[in-house]
Amino acid sequence: MSFQAYLDAVEAKTGKTPRALVAEATELGFGADTKAGPILEWLKDAYGLGRGHGMAMVHVITKGPGIGSKHVGSTGSHRDESDTLWLDGKDAKPADWGA
Repeated sequence: MSFQAYLDAVEAKTGKTPRALVAEATELGFGADTKAGPILEWLKDAYGLGRGHGMAMVHVITKGPGIGSKHVGSTGSHRDESDTLWLDGKDAKPADWGA
């Protein structure tokens, strides 16, 4: 599963875009210096997210939408279209995203 697919699944599970969850996390005081544990606990308690989906959100909450380019343009199940994650919702993603 690609990193972006994890975020799209988070949106499907929570009904909120990743950007909305990042904003909520910021309001709760989570940010770049926050350890994963408290964020994972919040996401589990508030939205029922498991560790895998939670860790995807931990990344964007603490590090932003940029990811390494290791799997960008590669083949296989972990490939991503871009080294920047789309946070504004899967239905709002432009058709040429990552092209």
